[in-house]
Amino acid sequence: MTETILWSAFFGLVGGLIRGLIGFAKFFRRNKREQKLKLWSTIFSALVAALVGAVAGALAGTTWKTAILVGYAGTDLIESLYKIKTKQGLEI
Repeated sequence: MTETILWSAFFGLVGGLIRGLIGFAKFFRRNKREQKLKLWSTIFSALVAALVGAVAGALAGTTWKTAILVGYAGTDLIESLYKIKTKQGLEI
C-alpha cells in the first residue's frame, strides 16, 4: 500500500514537472526573449509544480498513467486560482 502511494506520488511529480516545462516553453515562445526569465522564480515554479503533482498523484493513485495525468492537471488548479486572484486586484 505504502509503495503504491509512493509510486503514484513519483509519477504525479513527473506529471507536474512536465506541466512546468511546457509552461516554460510557452513563455519563451510568446516572449521571444523580450523578457528575461528569473532563475529563482523558475526554480520555485518547477518545485511547486512537482510538489503539487506529487500530492495529486498520491491522492489519485490508481495507475501510473492516471498519476501522471493528475499530476499534470494539479498545477492548473493553482494557476487558475492565481489568475482569479490577480483579476480581482489582489496580490499573492
